[in-house]
Amino acid sequence: MDFSLSKAAQGRIAMARMAAEMLMRPISRQYDEDEHTDPWDFFNTMWEASKANAESTSLGGSKKSGDKKVSENTLLACVQIEELAWGDAGLYLSIPNPGLGGAAVQAVGTPEQKQRFLGSFYAGKPKWGAMAITEPHFGSDSKQVATTAVREGDEWVLNGTKIFCTAGHRALDESDGFVVVWATLDRSKGRAAIKSFIVPAGTPGATVSRLEDKMGIRASDTVTITLDNARIPADNILGTAEIVEKGSSAGFGGVMATFDSTRPIVAASGIGVARAALEVLKEALAEQGITIRYEVGAHEQTVLEREVMNMEAQLQAARLLTWKACNMMDRGQRNSREASMAKAKAGTVVTRVTQKCVELAGPLGYSRKLMLEKWMRDAKITDIYEGTQQINQLIIARSILGYSSAELN
Repeated sequence: MDFSLSKAAQGRIAMARMAAEMLMRPISRQYDEDEHTDPWDFFNTMWEASKANAESTSLGGSKKSGDKKVSENTLLACVQIEELAWGDAGLYLSIPNPGLGGAAVQAVGTPEQKQRFLGSFYAGKPKWGAMAITEPHFGSDSKQVATTAVREGDEWVLNGTKIFCTAGHRALDESDGFVVVWATLDRSKGRAAIKSFIVPAGTPGATVSRLEDKMGIRASDTVTITLDNARIPADNILGTAEIVEKGSSAGFGGVMATFDSTRPIVAASGIGVARAALEVLKEALAEQGITIRYEVGAHEQTVLEREVMNMEAQLQAARLLTWKACNMMDRGQRNSREASMAKAKAGTVVTRVTQKCVELAGPLGYSRKLMLEKWMRDAKITDIYEGTQQINQLIIARSILGYSSAELN
């Protein structure tokens, strides 16, 4: 693995850092306080700035590795998102983007589905996408999906309730948006009968029934979606309607593999939040005449210096795990274990680093004068969405020990 960043990656970082510093930081506190308010000026500006990124992602970025060119699209996304989350994680999540729903379509959709639901995005038009998995009676145990999909002629009829759907409001409210909904064809058959269905914005019976008030990432919308006889075309299913007892790469297993590419992205966003907090803490310490002496031995360092150095080391460890997962994905290698490692490590690191920064800053850190308390609130979601800390540790353990989900749960 080459740990150097290509010129394309360095360019992405510079552009994202400029947007984060000039567009996101100035309005970060405002939209943390004004939850459920759409920052349309920000959306429009960011969309214009991101058109080139969408085009390059569609065409595919690459870098040389020996005599070969290797795609680096996943890495490009991660280094960019770290910078945007450094600006504001909630605002980053609200930027027009197909999101997790788009990742599912990209992973297992047919060429026709990709063109129909993602074509306009890559052609330069704003779009929101979302994925709806969680239900009122379960969180990460996806085999408990109770939302039903029944075939009636040339349509699927969906019924159920989905909660904690990130970007769900904008995905269903905007004319070109969509939500990928997980539903079961036969609950008695468990995971094998769970399929994913693309529900376009404006579908009768698919409504946002609740906007969540959250602790963090408040600039992004998180909603409850009610499906009441929501009818969609028969070809809006991702994969086939065939129930295969051991799973299928085009069905449940295929959509689950979506997380192999998105979990490193979640990790990168957490790293950006933690980095922001650590930088501000060091600035606050410098204002008090306290500098971190990297050149002295451990026996001469103060407790404060050791705390800061440890946070920096943990942050770098999380970043390198994330880059490794990205590198494997870009090379076409199976990275489920590494993606979960990156997500689990980043979730722990961002939570501990932001809390420690608030603690070390004392009353100033707990006050609203600095953004430290906000970043501590934003941090925890890294450990929750797209697979909790416990779920990712299970995935890692199963992979290392060679156990199935039935054997180790």
